[in-house]
Amino acid sequence: MSVDLPISVADLARRAATLRALHVPGNPLLLANVWDVASARVVAGLGFPALATSSHAVADALGCSDNDTMAPDDAFGVVRRIAAVLEVPLTADLEAGYQLAPKDFVERLLAAGAVGCNLEDTDHHGGGTLVPMEAQAERLAAVKQAARAEGVDIVINARVDTFVRRGGDAAQQMEEGVRRGRAYLAAGADCIYPIVLSGEDRIGEFVQQVAGPVNILFRPGALSVADMKRLNVARLSLAGSLHQVALAAAKERAEALLAGAL
Repeated sequence: MSVDLPISVADLARRAATLRALHVPGNPLLLANVWDVASARVVAGLGFPALATSSHAVADALGCSDNDTMAPDDAFGVVRRIAAVLEVPLTADLEAGYQLAPKDFVERLLAAGAVGCNLEDTDHHGGGTLVPMEAQAERLAAVKQAARAEGVDIVINARVDTFVRRGGDAAQQMEEGVRRGRAYLAAGADCIYPIVLSGEDRIGEFVQQVAGPVNILFRPGALSVADMKRLNVARLSLAGSLHQVALAAAKERAEALLAGAL
């Protein structure tokens, strides 16, 4: 590798193995996604066994758009600062990979100290809604191969965006989502993330048909953690909602100050 690593390859490999082992269908990895060092310290201090970033929260904090246009130096810089204060594995939400070649992407990820990543299949830079499934599968395989060549089998959480992009009716979305999920697992992804997929029956159907670890966006007030366990979900993410809660609390406090209510 042409870059210096803040953590040894052996330690990165151990953290990646630990992160992968935490993906257990029926006993999901719980992730309260963070966006900076302060939020990471709060979440890590609660005893979470791994941490994840939220690209939407990071983009908001940096004044960027969450559409794969963030400067890679900014995106990976946030990851590096967070990883530097952690002793648990970190997985980074890095949108679609910022058009980086797989080798460059992996080198930046490992140099930042992360051992996992989210990669989505929305086509942010072309004319289509989604990247063609075959092209995305090839990219995921290339990222996995590049990481293994560096001695670290990173954990890829492959995001399937058929449900958020709403292509076709509900049945067509499910069919395409399952097709992509299976293809991404075959390409080497470790977990499939059908973002915004909701409803007990639909989540259960997706998990059963994909037949691999599935990450679900957790929405408090909908299905419970116990429900997700029963559905054999392997990973639950809060995504950007923790950041939204923090902003709402800050707004409420500032409004109280302005109104003289403190």
